[in-house]
Amino acid sequence: MVREDKSTWKANYFLKLTQLLDEYPKCFIVGADNVGSKQMQEIRIALRGQAVVLMGKNTMMRKAIRGHLEKNADLERLLPYIKMNVGFVFTNEELITVRDMLLANKVKAPAKAGALAPLNVTVPAQNTGMGPEKTSFFQALSIPTKITKGTIEIINDVDLITAGERVGMSEATLLNMLKISPFTYGLVVQKVYDSGSVFDPEILDITDDDLKAKFMAGVANVAALSLAISYPTIASVPHSVANGMKNLLAVAAVTDITFKEAEMVKEFLADPSKFASAAPAAAAAAAPAAAAAKAPEPEEEEEEDDDMGFGLFD
Repeated sequence: MVREDKSTWKANYFLKLTQLLDEYPKCFIVGADNVGSKQMQEIRIALRGQAVVLMGKNTMMRKAIRGHLEKNADLERLLPYIKMNVGFVFTNEELITVRDMLLANKVKAPAKAGALAPLNVTVPAQNTGMGPEKTSFFQALSIPTKITKGTIEIINDVDLITAGERVGMSEATLLNMLKISPFTYGLVVQKVYDSGSVFDPEILDITDDDLKAKFMAGVANVAALSLAISYPTIASVPHSVANGMKNLLAVAAVTDITFKEAEMVKEFLADPSKFASAAPAAAAAAAPAAAAAKAPEPEEEEEEDDDMGFGLFD
């Protein structure tokens, strides 16, 4: 098979990228650090029929997008995020579904000296199975150990690596000796593009309940501000009406002014004992009724026995 020349390959790449930008209104910008070719192939297979993965040089991706701005000016919003080792994942499916598929395709990897740690690494207390001659190695890393049955045992859990720091040669060697692969690598979603909008992937985790809670909190703030500055709004009117009714009832309680809503208040103030005796009586009357409603009827079991239609010796 004859390999195409470089100029033809570039032209085909530009054509493919522009076709994908036209065909798919949604895509992810993903980081591909520490993702090998075999893992990338497995990701493509897992996404087959759901999404299309396209990697490439940043300069070529930027050039293709700039040449396509006349047809779709919104694509310019992608340009600031095409940096470092990134690629595109195009899809017409639900973004959350494809995002979860990307997150699921990760592989464990050993710690390499000089690499940035994506997470904290803790070495658990364990019997290493190593001989006493390795004691000095653990002492250099300030790891408490003891000799148990001729082997080195780590006494306590040890925080070995902090997220964001570079892995040292000694830490990487120790993890490899203990056969610990602390890191997992895969495509990392950095930005989401959807019909001209670019946003962080955390937005996909926002639910309807979260939106409702934020909206109600905003309404409460508007109502509080409106009440404080005596400026009526739709949010504050119910509170203003309730507060006004409370004031009217307070005035009616200490004057001869009366109206329908104030009659019960005046009656209570005139004879509180009437309401005090009425409440226990109502509760006492309701209790037997509730008990009678919950009590099972004994006749049902007898009817079920009679409906058998035969005697013991039939």
